[in-house]
Amino acid sequence: MNIGSLLTSSAASHPKSPAIVHGSLTMNYEQFNARVNRLSNALRRLGARPGDNVAILMMNCPQMLEAMFAVFKAGCGAVPINFRLHPSEFAFIIDNSEASVLIMTEEFAQPIRQVRADLPRVRHVITTGSAAVDGQNYDDLIAGEDEQFADVEVAPDDVAWLFYTSGTTGVPKGMTDRFYSDIFPNFGDNEVVLHAAPLSHGSGLYGVPNIGGAAAHVFPESTSFDPAWVLETIESQHVTNLFAAPAMIKRLVDCPSIDHTDVSSLKAFVWGGAPMMVEDLQQAMTRFPNLVQIYGLGETPMTITSLSQRDHVLDGNATQTKRLASAGIRRTDVEVEIVDGDDNVLPVGETGEVVTRSDVMTQGYWRDSEATAQTLRNGWLHTGDLGYFDSDGYLFLMDRSKDMIISGGENIYPREIEEVLARHPAVREVAVIGVPDDQWGEAIKAVVSLVAGQDATEDELIAFCRSNIASYKKPKSVDFVDEIPKNNYGKIMKRSLREPYWQNHERSI
Repeated sequence: MNIGSLLTSSAASHPKSPAIVHGSLTMNYEQFNARVNRLSNALRRLGARPGDNVAILMMNCPQMLEAMFAVFKAGCGAVPINFRLHPSEFAFIIDNSEASVLIMTEEFAQPIRQVRADLPRVRHVITTGSAAVDGQNYDDLIAGEDEQFADVEVAPDDVAWLFYTSGTTGVPKGMTDRFYSDIFPNFGDNEVVLHAAPLSHGSGLYGVPNIGGAAAHVFPESTSFDPAWVLETIESQHVTNLFAAPAMIKRLVDCPSIDHTDVSSLKAFVWGGAPMMVEDLQQAMTRFPNLVQIYGLGETPMTITSLSQRDHVLDGNATQTKRLASAGIRRTDVEVEIVDGDDNVLPVGETGEVVTRSDVMTQGYWRDSEATAQTLRNGWLHTGDLGYFDSDGYLFLMDRSKDMIISGGENIYPREIEEVLARHPAVREVAVIGVPDDQWGEAIKAVVSLVAGQDATEDELIAFCRSNIASYKKPKSVDFVDEIPKNNYGKIMKRSLREPYWQNHERSI
């Protein structure tokens, strides 16, 4: 199945239903599909063939969704690029992906001109607006093409999406996600999805099933995340679903306008991409209905486990409250196990590495056989996440394997300590890392951002931990910062927090 056929089908069954809402622009599915078809024809005329990769460097805008589906329909692989990266990172991804065409918004004309000489494989650059690079204007190109296009037949193993990792653990790696028909279940008729998160990441993947369900897609007019605008748009556009990272949800909860905003239209507020502290999740549940958690790496996009709406219970019993700290249960047709260092399956309750296999996981890392061999073993994808299953089948994630702290021979999981510190009233955000220690190998350090107007001391926070968890798990030191560093998708950059302390040392993990 060609993913682009989802749009073809929705345009046939719901031609007059709204597809795009962007400021004063409204476009129905018939119009949207026609523009996508024209771009697909343009790509074919420019020499893009099935199996080629097409890079997409765009702000969150309707043209990015057009470009993605035009690439799908043409049987090519889409390479969406995080627009917040440095020009040198743009160049690396475009060149490494072997993209033959680059489609971009005009904001990136100058950065791409700077690196154009480093992109010998790119035959054509298509640019929106007036700042065209290589003379190919997006709208002029579309205007001159036929609006009829026969979706290219593809095989299940053909590359559909080449997604580059966020770089939280090192050099970005391109993952090949496949054309596949098992999509996130449709919600129903008259759905409205808000793309507040980057289309180059979760919101883009999440947009695919929403296209299949003929949902209206609402785009922000600003390139930055504006909590007040998001809340106002949920109310004014009667948004029924959206995807957001935990950091975004926290900003929405803290936004003053939430006190007088009607968000009751939300049928599914899907969150994922990073863990959320139980304390923060409970606060979000007081504000937003129908929260749903999805757990899945870029290598297994949104497909490993899910914590359903019915499991988001605010004032539940002890079991229900504990489940808020979980990543939910296995998704349909997805196998998940917990294994030890020798890949032996561990029993319920024992912590090990999360491994998974399914028809929707990556085929491997683009042009990186070594990384592929390390991650894909015996048909199983090794996530690098540590966790355990309880007796009811709920997955509890302890940490990334590289973030685990080994102190005095004890395995210590930062997430457990972070959950405790997050309950302190003065703590806004926290990250726990291991730092070198001559006696214990690693010592526990908490990096803390405080709530505005509140104070806390190092001794106070260490004592708070001592009162709530085993003494050997308490931090030995606390650093106070204004902001905890995050990548462009809202994940805490623990590697960057550790680096200053480990410059002259070797970590064992």
